[in-house]
Amino acid sequence: MLVLVDQDQVLADFGDGFDRLFSATHPGAPLAPRSAATSYWIEDSYPPDWHERIRAICTREGFFRGLRPLPGAREALEGMLDAGHDVRICTAPVRAYRHCVREKYEWVEEHLGLHWTERMVVTRDKTLVTGDVLVDDKPQVVGTLATPTWTHVYYRTGYNEHLPGTHLDWSSWRPVLEAVEAERATGGTLLLPRSVDARTPADTHRRPVPVDAAATTGSRA
Repeated sequence: MLVLVDQDQVLADFGDGFDRLFSATHPGAPLAPRSAATSYWIEDSYPPDWHERIRAICTREGFFRGLRPLPGAREALEGMLDAGHDVRICTAPVRAYRHCVREKYEWVEEHLGLHWTERMVVTRDKTLVTGDVLVDDKPQVVGTLATPTWTHVYYRTGYNEHLPGTHLDWSSWRPVLEAVEAERATGGTLLLPRSVDARTPADTHRRPVPVDAAATTGSRA
């Protein structure tokens, strides 16, 4: 399958990062831990007079770069490739994107490896991205297309666990994806069968470097 995986609160611990920086910046502020949140939107957990300061935390330089990886995320991504799935990180930048986009790539390189930066799709509208599965913590992923190609599988959190549908965490991804794969195959909606070597597609855009050029100037991706 072509598996799209969200980054924030699926691979990177956005909630923990927000709580740490918010507390350090505003020591006397009320703290509503994200681990206990019942809403995807952070502002819903705070009085209106804190909303601008909340947004300022998430757009600060270094915020996305400093997030901690969620346990098991890297191992799960590599395991999906080994199982024959083509996996892409599909992430939405904040609207004030000046630091966000660059730091998302830097985070992926540091915590997942440089090869994963070639598998990133950065977009504000995930409905326009083709895939079999989207693993995302957001309760509703909406955009231009009312019916995206992918099946939304929730990465389990406190604010989405009550919703009907399919949920997983990184300890349970394998049987969940196998069930979705079987359902889509039966329904004739499976876009991408498994590959013998799913690690190759990210390199297909590279052009061979002539031997002489490589010897004199080196090669660039």
